[in-house]
Amino acid sequence: MYRERLVGTEVRSESARRLQQLLLDYHDFRHYKADHRLLDSALTVADWQARRLKQTHRDLYQHSGYQGGLEFLLTDLYAPANMTRRDDNIDRVFPKMVKWLPDHLLDTLSGLVELNLITQQLDLELAELLDERDMHARTVTVEHYCEVYRASQKLEQRKHQVMLVADVGQQLDRYVRNRTLGWLLSMSRTPAEMADLSDLHDFLHRGYSAFRKMDKVNVLIDRLVTREQQVMDNILSGHPEPFVLPDDL
Repeated sequence: MYRERLVGTEVRSESARRLQQLLLDYHDFRHYKADHRLLDSALTVADWQARRLKQTHRDLYQHSGYQGGLEFLLTDLYAPANMTRRDDNIDRVFPKMVKWLPDHLLDTLSGLVELNLITQQLDLELAELLDERDMHARTVTVEHYCEVYRASQKLEQRKHQVMLVADVGQQLDRYVRNRTLGWLLSMSRTPAEMADLSDLHDFLHRGYSAFRKMDKVNVLIDRLVTREQQVMDNILSGHPEPFVLPDDL
């Protein structure tokens, strides 16, 4: 819907150019995915993986100090769904973002966009691999999942995906320690609603609130990355219980 606005916006820094290209790539992929015959299967795969993540990290989810931040990190960022309006609004306000935001914030936004793009590309690839083997996404088993995971042509992207979660989480943690950001989010709620940007504002405020409540975010992220890297190793090596991890992870 807003592709012309993305293309027509003049950018003057490498950070702005990177964000512009990622938003264009994400915009085009979202429209490609929306018309894909396996769209429902891709969404089912995303739901399956979101449930798996919560099971693998259930001890962290049950920790009162981490639950909100982890929910935001793994649901809004790692396995996003039903975010079409939010994503369209990011495209819509891109000209203002590159005009008013500093490069370090544009870099963080680039990480968020890249994470969403890679996640959805990988979900669609798994749906396609399941379909090639006449496996139904709605009845996928751990064995089926691991089989198509090992057949993936995008294993390097999967490794990068995990590291993006860590990078984005660490950057968000740095920003929420600035109390001015919380004040600005509170003051901008009404203008956001008037500009039909309430969904984007809610997304930002939810992330701010979740991370603001957490201590030692670096410890949480280190555990997430270590565990997910072990899960990947388990799957690729054919471990019979790839999602069962040692107690010390």
